[in-house]
Amino acid sequence: MKRKLIEKALAVMKKGGADFAELFLEKRTSNSMEMNNGKLEQVNSGLIHGVGLRGIAGKKAIYAYTNDLSEDAVLNASKRIAQAIEADGKDDVEMNLTKSKMGNLSPILLLPDKIKKEEKYHVMKLANEGAVSYSKQISEVRINYFDYRQNIVIANSDGLLTEDERIRTRLMVFAVATKGSEKETGFVGPGAGMGFEFFNTFDVKESGKEAARIAVKMINAEFAPAGKMPVIISNKFGGVIFHEACGHALEATSVAKGASVFADKLGQQIANECVSAVDDATIPNAWGSANIDDEGTPTQRNLLIENGILKSYLIDKLGGIRMNMQSTGSGRRQNYTFAPTSRMSNTFILPGNFLPEEIIANTPKALYAKKMGGGSVNPSTGEFNFSVREGYLIENGKIAKPVRGATLIGKGFEILNKIDMVGNDLARDEGMCGSLSGSIPADVGQPTIRVSELLVGGRN
Repeated sequence: MKRKLIEKALAVMKKGGADFAELFLEKRTSNSMEMNNGKLEQVNSGLIHGVGLRGIAGKKAIYAYTNDLSEDAVLNASKRIAQAIEADGKDDVEMNLTKSKMGNLSPILLLPDKIKKEEKYHVMKLANEGAVSYSKQISEVRINYFDYRQNIVIANSDGLLTEDERIRTRLMVFAVATKGSEKETGFVGPGAGMGFEFFNTFDVKESGKEAARIAVKMINAEFAPAGKMPVIISNKFGGVIFHEACGHALEATSVAKGASVFADKLGQQIANECVSAVDDATIPNAWGSANIDDEGTPTQRNLLIENGILKSYLIDKLGGIRMNMQSTGSGRRQNYTFAPTSRMSNTFILPGNFLPEEIIANTPKALYAKKMGGGSVNPSTGEFNFSVREGYLIENGKIAKPVRGATLIGKGFEILNKIDMVGNDLARDEGMCGSLSGSIPADVGQPTIRVSELLVGGRN
């Protein structure tokens, strides 16, 4: 899109009464492949190309988008926004865009869209072999490969004109173990903000074996007991609890409306003093990283909690206007059809001083959640419910028998205060996060932690 058209579109919204006008132009190519039980069943390629426009007047925002990039279509979308704003217009508006170039935090060695499908198939085949060879109890294996290359241009009425490229690659392995009429699923889903070189950073076949190991371990496990008890949550994807139960409640999307349990609590103690947490979109090649957010603001490392004290929220531009605070580079969206909102990127609890073995040894009886599954949360109340994908009972300070079917139930602000031991084994894992601005890549993580008491759903 030519700069002249971009400037015209922004000027139309400003003349229509917008205090702030923005344009988000996107082109994205994606590739995906699906294999079921060793047979390649789907190979898809996609292209997304369009523009989203937003006008903000006071604390109100109007958004429109189109995949027609002709001058008439783009200016028509701008006019519709101006009409919807219903504010006093401005007679003389002049756009002076200054192009800025950001440094690249995530260098790419092998562009995925330049890699032959045969090479991607080979990666999937290795993962499938790893899962199938693990045990005769594995009855089904599904492998999904995915990559995309996203190019964006962002311009706004503050004079910003910038661009970015994001490349992400991921492999997902689902292994199903069967015992009689019962089934259990193991899952591993490594991903990164990298090109095809990502598959040289880990053993693909071992990923398949790990998914199968979880499934087999759980199909042969007893059902977890129910009741209140200490819970030790392992590192990596265990951080999904902080992400869901606490992270969403720190986003301006809910904080600005007062619909968060953490609204108006900056500087207050909201967690045990052993808990510190960050959201950091600047980690090179991480799954949730980017050079700039989807509003053109440079990303940064945001210290959310320090020694139990709430230090910062995650703020986008509109949230910042409503809260009278600066953006933290947290405005994100799935694609141009979504208006940006405040979102997490790579969010994790910082490491503490204990070895994981020490935490287990100091806990006479507990549930050990080694692998977490999915869950849900209400940001306004902090109430959450999460499944445990792989669990064990701890007895006399040692990991005892495996258990399945456990769920963790509680409130985010309560669990933060009940974390009483934090390990030194910080690790992160990849997932997709859904919210008002769509589904986006998000990294979660933590060291091993102990929650002194948590309600466990199971079978008595």
